[in-house]
Amino acid sequence: MTKNKVKDLRSAIELLQSIDGQLVETDVEVDPMGELSGVYRHVGAGGTVMRPTQEGPAMIFNNVKGHPGARVAIGLLASRKRVGYLLDCEPEKLGFLLKDSVNNPIKPIVLPHEQAKCQEVTYYATDEGFDIRKLVPAPTNTLEDAGPYITLGMCYASNPDTKESDVTIHRMCFQSKDEISIFLQPGARHIGYFRELAEVKGEALPISISIGVDPAIEIASCFEAPTTPLGYDELQAAGAIRNEPVELVQCLTINERAIANAEYVIEGEILPGKRIREDINSNTGKAMPEFPGYCGPANPELPIIKVKAVTTRKNPIMQTCIGPSEEHVSMAGIPTEASILTMVDKAMPGKLLNVYCASSGGGKYIAVMQFKKSVPSDEGRQRQAALLAFSAFAELKHVFLVDEDVDPFDMKDVMWAMTTRFQADIDMIPIPGVQCHPLDPSNQPEYSSHIRARGVACKAIFDCTVPFDKKNRFERAQFMDVDPANWLPDMFKKKGE
Repeated sequence: MTKNKVKDLRSAIELLQSIDGQLVETDVEVDPMGELSGVYRHVGAGGTVMRPTQEGPAMIFNNVKGHPGARVAIGLLASRKRVGYLLDCEPEKLGFLLKDSVNNPIKPIVLPHEQAKCQEVTYYATDEGFDIRKLVPAPTNTLEDAGPYITLGMCYASNPDTKESDVTIHRMCFQSKDEISIFLQPGARHIGYFRELAEVKGEALPISISIGVDPAIEIASCFEAPTTPLGYDELQAAGAIRNEPVELVQCLTINERAIANAEYVIEGEILPGKRIREDINSNTGKAMPEFPGYCGPANPELPIIKVKAVTTRKNPIMQTCIGPSEEHVSMAGIPTEASILTMVDKAMPGKLLNVYCASSGGGKYIAVMQFKKSVPSDEGRQRQAALLAFSAFAELKHVFLVDEDVDPFDMKDVMWAMTTRFQADIDMIPIPGVQCHPLDPSNQPEYSSHIRARGVACKAIFDCTVPFDKKNRFERAQFMDVDPANWLPDMFKKKGE
């Protein structure tokens, strides 16, 4: 599909520069505090960002206030079509690509220091004037954010007992010249479990944060259990996407590894028994905008990463994203699609044709499942498939089931099916009292007396499929099958051109 081989952030940018409409740059000075994200909101944020916004090109800011010579890239994954270019895959098949990558893992390898581009320039916390806030041009999404956030940092840490490693993305806020707070959702992330094991022993947990990497790593790092259980390093899936191992390097100041071609690497340790209030510098009561489209509340106490060093490539490029943007939809949604495809295919192979975790759910709350009923006994199995989807991804809230003649990636088509093939009293199946996502403000006890605890709420299946014995009554109007490119070649170019 693409000619340029993507292996890191820079080759990803080069590829997008070669494709019309996929990347724009500006030399106009921008303030990283609120303004940078405010600009990109209009250019291409999309997702659940407050309107007006749109799905548009990725963007590079070449003139960042307070950071001479720094560049910031945003929105590389804020378009499913663009993710297709970057992963060399048709957009509609990305879930299948990720599904296959988990099942065919390629383990990462470790390079010698002299071959690691991420260590071309080094800054140690013991150096005079060391300050991560000056070294790393991390922006804020809004003026109310608790502080500058790393939103696309690949956190890499290892189980202190088994030495098994894991990579995930977490919310991390700069709190001082050498301290970063990290939000680890309880019971949901492997690195959080590693930290708990280390803290019981009174030990610090070494952790590296790699920023500006191959988009395949950013996507693969968002897999969750049960698809990638404890002990599964998601860098193996990233290697499978590229059909070659991810390259790591041993850190300089801690006993951990980092991604060798990252633009920035922060080396540090999560301190045992130490906590900090997330908004200690802003006192706004807010953290940053999260994927549902609301500002997350500042956490009263979070673990602290004590920074030991920052290493970079020469002339590094900072990479960031807007919390509720389409970028989150791509990173969270595509691995979720793969997880659902994997789970359902094991139970009923060939019945689930495709899955789309829609933008309106931030890639986590909504799944549209295209299900094929071939024989009378398939009736009802579509609802079983929906139940399996909830098992594949616990944070999923709503499943929409559609027939094979409905495009699951077109929410207008999905809503048409819901309008003409759905009756709420018989086709809506609520599942109350189950674990959902704690960042959904409607999943709180304050919202309803029926909600017993934060995040324990109601899931629902919307069965918008036609009953098998009534299919002939719901046949869509058939049009002549022609190739419009014969009349309008510029408007209807072939995919990939």
